[in-house]
Amino acid sequence: MSNLQTPITCELAAYIRSVSLREPDLLRRLREETAVRADSGMQLSPEQGQFLGMLVRLMGAKRTLEVGVFTGLSSLHVALAMPHDGRLIACDVNPETTAIARRYWREAGVDHKIELRLAPAIDTLDALLHDGAAESFDFAFVDADKENYGHYFERVLKLLRPGGLAAFDNVLWHGAVIDEAVQDKDTCAIREFNARLHVDERVLLSLVAIGDGLTLALKR
Repeated sequence: MSNLQTPITCELAAYIRSVSLREPDLLRRLREETAVRADSGMQLSPEQGQFLGMLVRLMGAKRTLEVGVFTGLSSLHVALAMPHDGRLIACDVNPETTAIARRYWREAGVDHKIELRLAPAIDTLDALLHDGAAESFDFAFVDADKENYGHYFERVLKLLRPGGLAAFDNVLWHGAVIDEAVQDKDTCAIREFNARLHVDERVLLSLVAIGDGLTLALKR
């Protein structure tokens, strides 16, 4: 038995999906509608969405944050997993893509749980802190501009309750994090973020090799 992760080939990935993915029709339609867009690479995998929903259910999360909505697949998974009185504050700056999200939220009957704030996420998070929301959130999912991951982390950590969980997407950056020849701003930001969290004793840490890499940080 090897102590390394089993390499995931395309065939094995298809098998994993075939035996584990339970995707309701609404979520499948949103994913497929997004897949034809030129910017579809911004969408998380269906396995990741299902995993986020399971985390939210396990925690019994009722107050959640999302930084980076895109067309709403992750927020839909989270909102469906929350109880009827749950609340998700979703941060994004794009009215065109979030209009798609809103349409699916309404169809799923979860739009009452979601408050979309169209503004730079740092401004929204700072406003929440200013309004006294520190340590009031159970869960946060961050999948936005990589250069600001460190800034998002500090604010999200303040907003999470002790025992709250933050999930950060794309922390493997399609493998570029280990290629020193790649030195663009996003890749360098992800490398710095990963190294920083590794030594941050304010959180318990696990990097899950699902999708493009998902870091889970549990606030102590």
